[in-house]
Amino acid sequence: MSGRERVVRMSVEQPLWRALTAYRVLTLGYAVLLAGFGRGTYERPWVALVFLAFLAVWTLLTLPRVAGAASCTKRFLGLDLTVAMTGILLTPLADFDARHMDGPTLPSIWTAGSVLAFALKGGWRWAAFASTLVAAANIVERGEPSRDTFHNVVLVWVASIAIGYVVEVARASERTLARALEIEAATRERERLARDIHDSVLQVLAMVQRRGTALGGEAAELGRMAGEQEVALRTLVSSGLVPTARVPGDGAREAPGHPVDAGAAGSAEADLRALLAPYAGSRVSFAEPGAPVLLAAEEARELAAAVSAALDNVRAHAGPEARAWILVEDEPDEVIVTVRDDGPGIPEGRLDQAEGEGRLGVALSIRGRLRDLGGTAELISVPGQGTEVELKVPKVSRGKAGPVR
Repeated sequence: MSGRERVVRMSVEQPLWRALTAYRVLTLGYAVLLAGFGRGTYERPWVALVFLAFLAVWTLLTLPRVAGAASCTKRFLGLDLTVAMTGILLTPLADFDARHMDGPTLPSIWTAGSVLAFALKGGWRWAAFASTLVAAANIVERGEPSRDTFHNVVLVWVASIAIGYVVEVARASERTLARALEIEAATRERERLARDIHDSVLQVLAMVQRRGTALGGEAAELGRMAGEQEVALRTLVSSGLVPTARVPGDGAREAPGHPVDAGAAGSAEADLRALLAPYAGSRVSFAEPGAPVLLAAEEARELAAAVSAALDNVRAHAGPEARAWILVEDEPDEVIVTVRDDGPGIPEGRLDQAEGEGRLGVALSIRGRLRDLGGTAELISVPGQGTEVELKVPKVSRGKAGPVR
């Protein structure tokens, strides 16, 4: 899993649990301060002292319990709510006038933390259940609830339900995002395998079909069967049914007729010039900088494979007499490789038509590779004036997918 996915997959609830932990500690201090300032009004101060001492111990010992949803069990939530309600019901025993003076209860606003724990754990339904029990305890404690009591009860009830609803929405969004990341990863792996197939199996089948047709006889029948298998395999690739498992031995690949240097497979960096030099020939000119063009080994191999795919397209569509030129430019922020030919060019709409027929050479072997490298692949073709493919790979911000035009 990439660093970006790990950040995205981090639970969106975790900041809320941390906030709840801090809330419980702060409100414990607030309840103790209130009791200290009002100790002269208590007819039985020892009741308040015993409960607040217990509340302090309970709060501090259970801080790990409210650190996350996994540790905050149903049993703990029930006990925590019981502590809060007990404090509310003990208030008249400590202060006889509490029912008539609308003073604070012994746990004061610490009680809301217990209700919020229900909201974070189980959503708005759990929040409604807990806040209703707290409301009932407040009504029993007051005997005849006043307007202030009613206001406080409704406030806790609405706030906890709202937070519980937000948590449910956040969880649903997190699940959707996680599923989207899984689909994206599976799609990228499928495209990588499709590129491998295009660079090897499909190319060989197409060559067998052409050679068999040219030779005739039994070779023509062999060519016909190879053509049928090529069509079936292209359909399988374009339909997305290629299994998402890595091909054994995947690494430095060898395009038909153009070996890719496998010596760089174990290196941290590779000189792109060394990987592209074997492509030069009587009809392929290669222009390179005087200094090494260093890229991460895997990136260099993928870029070389994209160049190989572009040259395959030249041989397949521009004719055996076409010439091609490879130009490598080492810029401060990016590496640019241009593959140009003097063929007839690509008619408008031909690429879209080929992709619809399952011929995914440009879409997968070129554009797909550059997209995975965080670069761009731009194809410019004018009928009668040849085709130019410009491949750009950034030297910084690896892993950030750039636009593929």
